Amino acid sequence: MKHIGLILLLPCLLAACQGNPEDNHTARLSGDIKGLGNDTLYLYGTDQFYQRTDTLPVKNDQFKAALRTDTLVMAKLLLPNGQEYPVFMDKGEKITIKGSVAEPYSLEITGNTPNEELTAFRQELKGMAQPSESMITEKAKAFIESHLTSLSSIYVLEKYFVRQPLPDYTFIKDITERMPGELKDRPAISELIASLNNSDVTAQGKNIPFFSIPDRDGTNITRTTFRNKYLLLHFWASWDERSRASNTILRRIYRQEKNNKDLVLLGIALDTDREAWLQACEEDSLEWKQACNFESWNSNTIQRLGIQALPTCLLIGPTGKIEVHDTDGNAILQRWEQIKAEKEK
Repeated sequence: MKHIGLILLLPCLLAACQGNPEDNHTARLSGDIKGLGNDTLYLYGTDQFYQRTDTLPVKNDQFKAALRTDTLVMAKLLLPNGQEYPVFMDKGEKITIKGSVAEPYSLEITGNTPNEELTAFRQELKGMAQPSESMITEKAKAFIESHLTSLSSIYVLEKYFVRQPLPDYTFIKDITERMPGELKDRPAISELIASLNNSDVTAQGKNIPFFSIPDRDGTNITRTTFRNKYLLLHFWASWDERSRASNTILRRIYRQEKNNKDLVLLGIALDTDREAWLQACEEDSLEWKQACNFESWNSNTIQRLGIQALPTCLLIGPTGKIEVHDTDGNAILQRWEQIKAEKEK
């Protein structure tokens, strides 16, 4: 499924589109993020209104760029540690970003209404003393309800409702139906609605759709690569904390079953940065097959398989039927033990 207003990363990273600062089709972006030092950031578009990736060289924590745009767009700022942050910008605007890499979700972004709305929402969450998930969810719902005409509501909807282990489809469908035409017409929302209609494609009992994705060596992997075997698919990302935690369970399954020829594991990452992905594979000791095409939620494989949240695990039988659709692998581990017991009878 496509990220809501989310990740559309082209295969090639383009140099920053440095337009003429006086051009009325240019947005000027400047930032001062403590802890960056001398590095490089990436700003990538999230839908067809901004289909490119810009490089932002950083010197002494600071960066700036003149970026050409013809309309209000949402892009994602990719920090060196893999964290992402939405940035809204339109022609003629001066967008300022301040903060620290130690608190990537507390960046202060000013220069237009959507950025300032989201900054205020983040600061409100930060001011809550150890809020529960339900408290955060209620705050997010209240924000969306009061900002139905704003692009910022698309990001909050995606982060707090769509990209959850158990998405609240009732709320998502209700809120998207009530969004005004100017938001519904944006590709992010139309693609979300289409994806919700396809959300059961990997439900238990369904047959797994065809997919093809390159592994660490660049070799394309498909379902038929593992013909007549049980296949455990794990969808994760180096930047997602829940995913990294679920790697512990997958690692235990792999080490327990590495000599079992009936079961193979395949990790499919939703990363955009090859080095960050490879580093996470090494840090988490992911010895089994890993694949990634660096298109994140825009990946054809992710859309075809209807993946809605991270982490997601699928146990696929030898005939291609989905045995279990799970979030972190625990239910799959239980089902696999049952399958082994049945085979031994």
